[in-house]
Amino acid sequence: MSNTPMAANPLTRAVLEIDEYASGLGWDRPARLFALVDTARLRAEQPSLAGRLGQDGEQETTAYTPIEQDEIPTGKPLDEFLGTIAWPDAVAGCALTVERLMLPPSAEAQVPKNLDEAALTKWVAEHPERQEVRMTVAVLRDGARESALRLRDKDSPTEVLTGSDLVPGLAQALAATFEE
Repeated sequence: MSNTPMAANPLTRAVLEIDEYASGLGWDRPARLFALVDTARLRAEQPSLAGRLGQDGEQETTAYTPIEQDEIPTGKPLDEFLGTIAWPDAVAGCALTVERLMLPPSAEAQVPKNLDEAALTKWVAEHPERQEVRMTVAVLRDGARESALRLRDKDSPTEVLTGSDLVPGLAQALAATFEE
């Protein structure tokens, strides 16, 4: 992606590329799953793709190319779906982009007790401080993690927050897809 900022870490660049792609599709979209493959390996094994990947002459040895997977089934909870995934050895990592509602930490004390999942979802959706957020989380087989968060009301590439521990539960669920 041409507008993706150059980050020092190749995994951060991949996460920002996926975030930019998802941003171009707009909001209110289903979750999207990506395989992350080593770009140099992909070029070597699939030379016909080199031109489509760009930078024909450059051999960046630490880059990852995101490859979008089939649609995630809508009738199955995300954690259950992730539990069914197994990646081939050629996949160096994976990433997921998903939209959620988020509350600020100050709202934690306001959460009513004993709500079931549906009631809690409704309560969050009606809370005046809720924020719509798109989370892009990536993990590598070696355990490296990276995340990008984009708030709907600050929908700009310069307002994307990145960090390795922003969405630890989702990162852990993605890492589990590489366990045997």
